[in-house]
Amino acid sequence: MPLPLLRQLLLSAVFVTLCCSGSAPAVAQQPAATANSAERTFASLEVFPATVVISSIRDARRVVVTGVTSDGQRIDVTSKATFSTQTPVFTLDSDNYLTPLAAGAGTLKVEAVGQTIEVPVQVTSIDPVAVEFSREVNPLLSKSGCNQGLCHGSANGKNGFKLSLRGYDSFYDYRALVDDISGRRFNRSQPSQSLMLLKPTQGVPHEGGFLFDEQSRTYRVLEQWIAEGCSYRTDSARVVGIKVHPPTPLLQLRHDQQQLIVIAEYSDGSSRDVTRDAVFDTSNFEVATVSKTGLITAVQRGEAAALVRYEGNYAAAPISILGNRDGYQWTPQPEQNFIDGLVHSKLQRMKILPSDLAGDAEFLRRVSLDITGVPPGIAEIQAFLQDKTETQAKRTAKIDQLLASSGYVEHWTLKWSDLLLNRRKTLTERGVWSFRNWIRQSVAANRSYQQFAAELITANGSTFENPAASYYRIAREPKMVMENMTQVFLGTRFNCNQCHDHPFERWTQRQYYELAAWMADVGRRPLPDGDEFIFTMSSAVPVVNPDSNQPATPRFPFEHGGAVDASATRREQLAQWLTANENPYFAKSIVNRYWSYFFGRGIIDPVDDIRAGNPASNPELLDALTKDFIDNNYDLKRLIRLICTSVTYQRSLESNQWNEDDSSNFSHALPRRLA
Repeated sequence: MPLPLLRQLLLSAVFVTLCCSGSAPAVAQQPAATANSAERTFASLEVFPATVVISSIRDARRVVVTGVTSDGQRIDVTSKATFSTQTPVFTLDSDNYLTPLAAGAGTLKVEAVGQTIEVPVQVTSIDPVAVEFSREVNPLLSKSGCNQGLCHGSANGKNGFKLSLRGYDSFYDYRALVDDISGRRFNRSQPSQSLMLLKPTQGVPHEGGFLFDEQSRTYRVLEQWIAEGCSYRTDSARVVGIKVHPPTPLLQLRHDQQQLIVIAEYSDGSSRDVTRDAVFDTSNFEVATVSKTGLITAVQRGEAAALVRYEGNYAAAPISILGNRDGYQWTPQPEQNFIDGLVHSKLQRMKILPSDLAGDAEFLRRVSLDITGVPPGIAEIQAFLQDKTETQAKRTAKIDQLLASSGYVEHWTLKWSDLLLNRRKTLTERGVWSFRNWIRQSVAANRSYQQFAAELITANGSTFENPAASYYRIAREPKMVMENMTQVFLGTRFNCNQCHDHPFERWTQRQYYELAAWMADVGRRPLPDGDEFIFTMSSAVPVVNPDSNQPATPRFPFEHGGAVDASATRREQLAQWLTANENPYFAKSIVNRYWSYFFGRGIIDPVDDIRAGNPASNPELLDALTKDFIDNNYDLKRLIRLICTSVTYQRSLESNQWNEDDSSNFSHALPRRLA
C-alpha cells in the first residue's frame, strides 16, 4: 500500500476512535494561584525608608511600599503606588526616585491599594559637588557592563583596552581611562565629543553596542565628570559594605514581585541609595528572576537568592517563594536543642511540616554509619530495639557510646586523611602511616580543631618525627599549599582566581599570589629512608604574579579583629590569622562541612564554595552552630553529639504532603551514598 494512503487511513482511524469514545486531547491543568488571580484585602501600608534623607545634589532616593493584608501578609505594592508631593524641596523622576530641588523639609504622599501614607522627606544640602570617579563614575561603568568578564574586564581586556574586573581597582581603571592612548578618550573642551560618550551612545562604532542615550542619567554624570577635568580624589570615602532591603524577601504566589533597595555605607559614616547603580542577578532563575533595576519576580515555589554587587562589595538576599499552601497548618514539634528551634523557624517561614521521627532501627543504622562508618551488628540491633528506655534518653546514650568507640576514631581518621590528601604517592609508605597516626592521635584525643589546624600550618622538622610537617610534602609549591588550605580550612575556592579575578566573588588574582606568598619560605631537605626535613628559610622564594611580573608581598585577602604578631614568621602569622575566632570563614567552614556529613548537604552547599553568591539555606542556624563551636573550644566531638541528638537529625526518610519537595531545609532525612 502506498505510504500516503496508509498515513491517511491511520489518521482517519485515530479520528474515528476519538469521536466514538468521546475522548479529547488532555486539558491543561489549572494553573497555580498567581498574584493577578489572588484576592487580597489590604488593611494598611508600610514604607521603607520610613523617613527619607537626601544629603547631596546628585543624591536620589526611592521608597518601597508594602501593603499589609488583613491576615498579616506583607505584599510589595510599589508598582501599584502613586507618588505625589506639594512641597518644593524635591521632585519625582520618571522612575519615582526622589531628587532634591532645595534644602528643607517636605512630604511624600503615597497612595496604593486603597490606602494612603505620608513619608517625611529631609533635604540637607544641594550645594554643587564635583563628580567623584570612585563614588560615581566607576559604578556606572560596572552597571553598563564595561568592566565585565566578557568586555574590558577580561584577563586580556578588549581591543587593547583593559579595566579591572567589575571595577574592584578604581585607581587602575582611572589610569587606564585617562592615560591610555595618550588620553584621547576624552575631549575636555567638548565633552560630548569624547570617545567615552560617543562609543556607548553609538556615535561611533562600538563592538559593545548601544549602552545608554544622551538623555540618560549615566550620560549626564559622565559628561559632567569630563567637563570638570576627569579628576580623581584619592581621599574619596570608600564603600565598606552594602545592605539590601528587604534582607529576606518573602513572596507568596507566582508572579508576585518585590522591589529591592540597596544602601551603600561609606568609610566616612555616610550612606547612599545605590539601587540604580548596583548590579543584580539571581542564583536560580527557575525560582525567581531579578531585573537590572532590582525587581524580583516569583516564578515558582522554592528558594533562591538575589545577588547584589556594588563597588567590590557583595550581598545576597535569600528569596522564599511560598506558592499555594492552602490547608497548611503548623503543629508544635519536639525540640532537643537550639538546632531544632532554628530549623523549625525556617520550616514555618516556608510553610513546611517536618516528617516524624525515624524508627529505632532506622535511627540506629543511620547514626552507626555516620559516627563509625559501619552498620550495627545483629545483637546490637536486637538489644537496642528491646530496650524500653525513653526514646531520646536511649538514643543519646547510644550516640555517646558510639563517640567513645574505636570505630569513631578510625572512621574520622579516614575522613581527615582524605581531606588532607594523605597518600603514598607523595609521602612514601612510612610517611603515610606516620601522618595517619598523627591524625588518629588528634581524633582520639579530641584535639581542638583550632590547635589541629595551627599545628599543620606551622609544622617544622622531620616528617617522621613530627608528622604534621607532612602537610608540606603533600603540596610542595606555595600556590598549591595555599589552595589546599583555603579549600579545607576556609571553605573557599581560591584556585578560581589564579589566572584572573574570581568570576563570582570578591577575590582577585593579586590576592591569590599575596596569600600564596605566606608559604614562600617553606624549605625542604631530603633525609634518609624517604624522610624530609621541613624548615623555615631565611630568604623566601619569590611568588611572582604573572599579571605584574613582580614578586607578591604577603598580605591577607581580608582583615578581621584577631591579633596577628607581625614579628612572627610568615607561617606563624598565617596560622594566627587563619585560626582566629574573628575569622569569618574558619569555624563556619568546618561546622558546615561536618553538618554535611550527617545530612548529605551543607547549610551552604557545596561545602567548599562559601561566598556571597552561594548563601546559606538557614544562616541563623549556621551562625548559631559556629558561635557554639567557638565558645566550646572548637570541640569536634561535641559538635557531632549536638547534631546527632537533635530531632532534626533523627527525622524519618519518609516525607509528607508539606515537605516532599524540600531538599534544603532538613525537614526529613535524604537518601545518601554510603561512601
